[in-house]
Amino acid sequence: MRSSFLAAATLATLACVCALAAPFAARAATLPRPAHVVVVIEENHTLAQIVGNPHAPYLSALAAHGALFVDAHGVTHPSLPNYFALFAGLENTNGDGCPAHAVPARAPNLGSELDAAGFSFVGYAESLPAEDWKGCWAGPYARKHVPWAQFTNLPRSASEPFSAFPTAFETLPTVAFVVPNVENDMHDGTVAQADDWAREHLDSLVRWAAAHDTLVVLTMDEGYDKTNSIPIIFVGPMVLPGRYAERIDHLNVLRTLEDMYGLAPTGAAAHVAPISDCWRAR
Repeated sequence: MRSSFLAAATLATLACVCALAAPFAARAATLPRPAHVVVVIEENHTLAQIVGNPHAPYLSALAAHGALFVDAHGVTHPSLPNYFALFAGLENTNGDGCPAHAVPARAPNLGSELDAAGFSFVGYAESLPAEDWKGCWAGPYARKHVPWAQFTNLPRSASEPFSAFPTAFETLPTVAFVVPNVENDMHDGTVAQADDWAREHLDSLVRWAAAHDTLVVLTMDEGYDKTNSIPIIFVGPMVLPGRYAERIDHLNVLRTLEDMYGLAPTGAAAHVAPISDCWRAR
């Protein structure tokens, strides 16, 4: 397990068609720029606990029809630092504490960088009581799974309840993060419950995405085995389906999203490579 972003930046390498000596910026030219990206974050399970699990038929089917990264990892424990890694390349210093420590409220992050570049970001959290609500807990809503709530350099409209997720998918923001509540993300509920939630809420999106230049990313925050392994799945028309063996973590995913839209990499994402080998030729 890598317990620091310095270690993550040192060890994270990609087996890709580009030479490893090539500058990271040069590799960005090989990436697609989807019309929309939707990132869905689940909780606390390893690849082996999900893919092929008879209680997770829908998630297993997504893995079979998309790019499945079989050497993917969280960056640390517990939950919240992993969410910050995925959203801003940062790590707070007080675990799942609320509010988080050592993450400046105006630090550059994926949402603020998209906004500054003329794109859009919205995070949708299930059971969030109201737009831009800053509390720590509300029933099954947990701020420790909602990293964008930390930042003041985002508009109020960047933090919405999942009930506001568009039904007309063409109105999606450029990048959306979706966080189920703790009953539906495998934190408190079962794998089967989360799989049912994913089928109910994601299947129509995934089908629409296939014909509308949209990338869907599904990841866990962390996995409780010796290497903090997690499943990461990319699904969309720009994805070349298959199993990919390079070691990646949340920082590589963040760097990929930032490079897709020509954004400056944030935090420790500046020190890792984007994921460049799972895309169809254009």
